[in-house]
Amino acid sequence: MFCLKRYYLFYKSLLLLMIMALLLNCKSKLEPDPGQPPTPSGTGKAKVWLTKGDKSKLLSREADLIIQSQSSSSLPTIIIDTVTLLQTIDGFGAALTGSSAFLLHQKLSEGAKQTLLLTLFDTVNGAGFSYLRLTIGASDFSLSDFTYDDLPSGQTDFTLQHFSLSRDTEDVLPVLKDILQFVPAITLLGSPWSPPAWMKTNNSMEGGKLKTACYDVYADYFVKYIQMMNNHGITIKAVTPQNEPLYSTATYPCMSMQATEEADFIKNHLGLKFLSAGINTQIIIYDHNWDNTNYSISVLNDAGAKQYIAGTAFHAYAGDVSAMTTVHFAHPDKGLYFTEISGGTWATNFADNLMWNMKNIFIGTTQNWSKCALLWNLALDQNGGPHANGSSTCRGVVTINSSSGQVSYNEEYYSIAHFSKFVRPASSRVSSIIPQTLTGTGAVAFQNPDGSKVMIVCNYSSDFKTFNVKQGENNFSYTLAAQSVASITW
Repeated sequence: MFCLKRYYLFYKSLLLLMIMALLLNCKSKLEPDPGQPPTPSGTGKAKVWLTKGDKSKLLSREADLIIQSQSSSSLPTIIIDTVTLLQTIDGFGAALTGSSAFLLHQKLSEGAKQTLLLTLFDTVNGAGFSYLRLTIGASDFSLSDFTYDDLPSGQTDFTLQHFSLSRDTEDVLPVLKDILQFVPAITLLGSPWSPPAWMKTNNSMEGGKLKTACYDVYADYFVKYIQMMNNHGITIKAVTPQNEPLYSTATYPCMSMQATEEADFIKNHLGLKFLSAGINTQIIIYDHNWDNTNYSISVLNDAGAKQYIAGTAFHAYAGDVSAMTTVHFAHPDKGLYFTEISGGTWATNFADNLMWNMKNIFIGTTQNWSKCALLWNLALDQNGGPHANGSSTCRGVVTINSSSGQVSYNEEYYSIAHFSKFVRPASSRVSSIIPQTLTGTGAVAFQNPDGSKVMIVCNYSSDFKTFNVKQGENNFSYTLAAQSVASITW
């Protein structure tokens, strides 16, 4: 009897379990699968690209970072504030000098050239360079000295009948047209090293000043350049009246143009000519070193000149990057632009150069209100050339061996790429505050037009740095190796 009762209870329990399973199975067929639980608000992933000073990582895609709604209170925290948008970014890149164009056009096979241009300019598979500086006529990195209206000594051409871009059609224009296939909207800045010799007080492309009687025709020269480049499908967004106007003793094309002279030229000639011709090209002044802020401030203090001026350009061969903020505070309604610095044989340590470029040129200039950061020659050969009476110690962003055609990517390439690939034109710098406890670290942050965020952070020290990043409800932590730079997007 006991056994029968035990079997009865067992089968009754089994029957109940079978009924419950059947009911659950029916319910699952009536209700849709809810899928994975919803991701909590404020969570996601941040992407990381890393370059280390020891070259073990070169713009390397790293593991994603988990974004959480709660921060790690034990870590020093970098605060990113996207509410207040600061300066708008025009882009990052280098100078397509005559020497660079020659190497790209004459020393590479068509396939090698296309591969290099893709690596430099493509936004998906390359570095996304978005800004180039051009030389209006020859610079110290051209195959020879020339302007667009050279004449025998004693002759003049006030109607610019002999104006011609023929020298640029040899290399510069073909390479530019190739680049436009990758980035049709690239920003182009033109800078002259010298007007034609017949316009100058010493009748030479080296040194001297612009003759007072030639101010008007030199303004026409700029108009002609912009219009003829446009005829070739090339849009010049901005020009500077003179490269390095306070350095006129070089053995290559150069000219002195003092602040009062530049203000006069813009106010009474160049600005009016642009207006009359319907030219929207920006006029950017100074285009020389950080060690002088009085030049651009005095030009901008002239209201007649200021109305035609977009802002001030700087180089980094002397002075401190903070000069850009000095000019910003004097004239906050005008832009700041960083337009030249070169690497070279005087500094060959990869890590040191990477750190210096980040601290001064890329993080440094953008933190000091610059709308762009441009390095000097896009490409040079293994001998730092070709050049005409210029320095033989400069290093290009890339090195093209003129014999073998081999391309080497220098520290300048990685410095630009950490910005150009991620911080796109029309993005805005946003506030980034680094705590005092996070020593030896620099950072700058941006918001792209599509709403994505970018932070470039650099560890200048010899120790690892671990920190938290907080932007609104987004929080993530990261450990950055010594003497390394990371671009983080989310």
